[in-house]
Amino acid sequence: MKHTVLSQGRHLRFVADDGWEYVERNVVTGIAVIVAVTGEGRLLLVEQYRPPVRQRVIELPAGLAGDEPGLESEELATAAARELLEETGYEAETMIELVSGPPSVGVSSEVITFFRAEGLRRTGPGGGAGSESIVLHEIELDRVDAFLAEKAGQGLLVDPKVYAGLYLLHKR
Repeated sequence: MKHTVLSQGRHLRFVADDGWEYVERNVVTGIAVIVAVTGEGRLLLVEQYRPPVRQRVIELPAGLAGDEPGLESEELATAAARELLEETGYEAETMIELVSGPPSVGVSSEVITFFRAEGLRRTGPGGGAGSESIVLHEIELDRVDAFLAEKAGQGLLVDPKVYAGLYLLHKR
């Protein structure tokens, strides 16, 4: 199997393996998606503009491991905790790994890992790091479906990983 780099940017590279073309991240060691429910029964969702789809998207908090200088060997659960705090302002006592798998197997080599965050407490402002502009939504679990329908009706996209996270939350 011949692995050929066709093009490389700062964060991504476009590769081919025996004619199959796809995208890889340059330095990422993993991707964490966090299902976090507060003690009051509110699911933490984030909203941010995503340039590839040119729209605001409702998502579960998530982020990359190994992508920053000095964090190349960062554990995935540690990255999950860091990203949860950066995006939502919440810290978790524990991160429980739920499941891993490829979210877009036809175009990317990425594998994501879902974590359930437990023992949440608000300790920071959230909103993201650097140039991120993230809006936090704390939605009562019995209102999540209505909230997502309302946001979709307003023209926002809903990341399907939100639905996967809800399934995992109720299944486990």
